[in-house]
Amino acid sequence: MAKLYFNYSTMNAGKSTVLLQASHNYRENKMQTYLLTARVDDRAGTGRIASRIGISAEADIFAAEDNLFEKIANRLKQGSVAAIFVDEAQFLTREQVWQLARVVDDLRVPVLAFGLRVDFQGNLFPGSATLLALADEMREVRTICHCGKKATMVVRQDDQGNVLTEGDQVQIGGNETYVSLCRRHWRAAMGDLPASSDGS
Repeated sequence: MAKLYFNYSTMNAGKSTVLLQASHNYRENKMQTYLLTARVDDRAGTGRIASRIGISAEADIFAAEDNLFEKIANRLKQGSVAAIFVDEAQFLTREQVWQLARVVDDLRVPVLAFGLRVDFQGNLFPGSATLLALADEMREVRTICHCGKKATMVVRQDDQGNVLTEGDQVQIGGNETYVSLCRRHWRAAMGDLPASSDGS
């Protein structure tokens, strides 16, 4: 039975690696997959999903104005697809998450979405919030803070490594821009804990 899956984490937890490995497993068993990634994130090149460990794959792109139900229905006319993988799912709109839910319910194809849960200010992305509400199954891709605890938050840094507390929700970047932290160390970095009790 087809389901909508939301695989979430902080930055640099290996979401794209998990996605690419899962897609490879399908293809190795002679089942086709359909990969989608956000147009706004072109760090690996437009229409490409890449992992920090060096593996990558071509993908179709989506923008905020795209109807993903129609896009996927058109792809299915070209041949059967065993699963649909969506990278950078935090950039989905609320409407697009509902479109993916319709793909699962009406077209009966599983959709596996991978993305960040919260932004650098600790707020849910709209796409992630809707996935948390609608997903049939949710899985956390875990990474750790520098203290060894599970990282659940992320901070944004400038070119000098200073933590930023304000700015647009979306700013594309990698290890040079974002650092994953546990909640306590995120609070300390954001100035929400006295220096004497930051736990470091």
